[in-house]
Amino acid sequence: MKNKMQKFLTAADRLAIERAVKEAEATTSGEIVVMTVSASSHYPAAIMSASGTIALVLAIVGTLLLRNENMWMFLVLFAIFFIAAHEAVKRISALKRPFVNRREIAEEVEEAAIRVFFHRKLHETRDRTGILIYISLFEHSVKVLADTGIDAKVGQETWQGAVDTITKSIGDGRPGEGIRSAVEQCGKLLSQHFPRRSDDRNELDDVVIIG
Repeated sequence: MKNKMQKFLTAADRLAIERAVKEAEATTSGEIVVMTVSASSHYPAAIMSASGTIALVLAIVGTLLLRNENMWMFLVLFAIFFIAAHEAVKRISALKRPFVNRREIAEEVEEAAIRVFFHRKLHETRDRTGILIYISLFEHSVKVLADTGIDAKVGQETWQGAVDTITKSIGDGRPGEGIRSAVEQCGKLLSQHFPRRSDDRNELDDVVIIG
């Protein structure tokens, strides 16, 4: 899992993003946090469905190859293949993905992003001007969440440009560049409505959080 995340964002990418966060926050009282995770949920139901489907197909094929129509033989093969498939699906995301629907993905990513928002205390900034850029790899999903102080002046739909920038860059194989660009976009939007004040201080860490 660690290698997967390192492949997604190299050390150079993370440094460039962190530098972009610092530069963006130098012009605004807003606080920008970037977090990437391998997945927003384990999707246990999808694991069971995928394991059962794979085991069923393999058990049928095995029964035909053995030319044994005994139900007990089928059940034994199914049990063996199910255990093996279950372990494989847990380790290989591609086997699980077809069994997760879009609605479930949207709900899990939304819930995970909200949990991170509060766990990382983005809601505790002085003027409620925290913003989270949340990237979930398994779901190919990006969320931008802004605290109430920002939402009062800037609607949630305003951040869609940043989401699109990251999504496209991931598809092009340049995630680090896209995230850095999205941070810059968010910084410009924040500086228009929440310019930096003389007594502002950095309330949240600027490091890229790897979940």
